[in-house]
Amino acid sequence: MKHVLGAVCGASVLLAVPAMAETTLTIATVNNGDMIRMQGLTGEFTKKNPDIAVKWVTLEENVLRQRVTTDIATKGGQFDVLTIGTYEVPIWAKKGWLVPLANLGADYDVADLLPKIKDAVSADGKLYAAPFYGESSMVMYRTDLFEKAGLKMPEKPTWDFVIDAAKKLTDKSGGTYGICLRGKAGWGENMAFLSAMANSYGARWFDEKWEPQFNTPEWKTTLTTYVNLMKEAGPPGASSNGFNENLALFNAGKCAMWIDATVAASFVTNPKDSKVADKVGFALAPNTGLGKNANWLWAWNLAIPAGSKKTEAAEKFIAWATSKDYTKLVASKEGWANVPPGTRTSLYENPDYLKVAPFAKLTLASIDAADPNKPTVKPVPYVGVQYAAIPEFQGIGTQVGQQFSAALAGSTSVDAALSAAQSVTEREMKRAGYIK
Repeated sequence: MKHVLGAVCGASVLLAVPAMAETTLTIATVNNGDMIRMQGLTGEFTKKNPDIAVKWVTLEENVLRQRVTTDIATKGGQFDVLTIGTYEVPIWAKKGWLVPLANLGADYDVADLLPKIKDAVSADGKLYAAPFYGESSMVMYRTDLFEKAGLKMPEKPTWDFVIDAAKKLTDKSGGTYGICLRGKAGWGENMAFLSAMANSYGARWFDEKWEPQFNTPEWKTTLTTYVNLMKEAGPPGASSNGFNENLALFNAGKCAMWIDATVAASFVTNPKDSKVADKVGFALAPNTGLGKNANWLWAWNLAIPAGSKKTEAAEKFIAWATSKDYTKLVASKEGWANVPPGTRTSLYENPDYLKVAPFAKLTLASIDAADPNKPTVKPVPYVGVQYAAIPEFQGIGTQVGQQFSAALAGSTSVDAALSAAQSVTEREMKRAGYIK
């Protein structure tokens, strides 16, 4: 087995080349820790399948979405396996862009997939993608800093508590910030966080008639609270920070709290990665008492584009990478705490995992608490917690994300950002025929 490293259009490409490979699978994925780990273990797959070689194209999240969407919409056929989110699966399945996964093997155990996650990657009762890891979001916090400040984190904190604690725990001269939150523009970056936060404040993207809602008091409260909190208690340059940047800040001991994906829990508690590994506590994402927590529901999944001519080999790879055996493989190499979370019921019943994953029960509770069918306090016509599952949302969400990132950076006001978000969303929804 040899590994050849190269670069294509700003992406890192890892090619696992077995001696007798007849089929080369090109796999597009995101540069998150769990996926990078999967690439490192690809040799285990090609050992068992010597007729298949694997070429990885690894991209930053926003770039991956753009490349994969363009490729599948134009039937470009660049990729045989795509890493896509719960947002794309039902939309692309309906368009006939994805191959249903009907041959994952007798021992795959589809029934073991967590019901919330399985529903999110199915359409008309068929599985159109296999979840690699699932997540909600929660509060990760520094137990030592809380103790020192005489603060006690409730299991179900309110936003008032979080805001007050963030201000008290900020020590800018010492380089510690009370809270780190996403600010980087993107529908799956800052808007994932802000949409979930908005849900907890009673806001929504659209009313029942698909009219955009950025001109409401609930959105004004959400965005004002976020911008003020980040100015007072957030790190400098927060408008450029996404998941990976905040993970690095938290692991370096720069954040007293971080509200983000539950999947981060294994990274912040891993002494290899984190300076504060033994000083991290967990709580549910905050609420305002209106009945919704600021937590999302997401999974990164592996799917086969309808344009691939290597469906059989692609399905073999997907079955391997999302199987119970793959989980055991990661556990044997990296320890149970580092296996991909949030996809299988059996993991949350596994004593080996529960023993080393202090975050396991809260992760499951957060996933269970997210309701894509009723994501908001007031009724909405869309499905999806931190997004609206309509094809137009990707473009709209990114444009709105740019306005809100600019408000955080101070280059526009909260009012101007909300007004621009309302205009751009109205324009796109009229163009798409949802409203007149």
